Amino acid sequence: MTGLVLKLGPHERVLINGAVIENGDRRSKLAIMSPNAHILRLRDAIHPEEVNTPVRRVCYIAQLVLSGDAEPAQARMQLLRGIEQLSQVLTDHDSRMQLNQATASVLEGNHYQALKALRSLLPREERLFAACPS
Repeated sequence: MTGLVLKLGPHERVLINGAVIENGDRRSKLAIMSPNAHILRLRDAIHPEEVNTPVRRVCYIAQLVLSGDAEPAQARMQLLRGIEQLSQVLTDHDSRMQLNQATASVLEGNHYQALKALRSLLPREERLFAACPS
């Protein structure tokens, strides 16, 4: 079986191509067979009031594409520009790998993988802000 397999907890919600789908009372699996489906777990969603850091801003742009609220072509330059700005600050090897993965994913039109790579930088960003109080 190919495609994406979503494992959902009880009453977990997921956005698939603009439709909110809620799981029932038990854990379940959904196989997404369409290769270009836009999927976003709502538990992972960043809400507009939470977009208050550089990494969160770039993640939010990718999320808007997945939710259908932004056109991929229009978001592409914003994502690439945001990733480039992050790469000027996050210069360690692991961050560079994630940023390179995000860039490649954006160029391939795979916004889910771009968001996944960018989200992995959120804990690092949080530690950096904690280490440098304003």
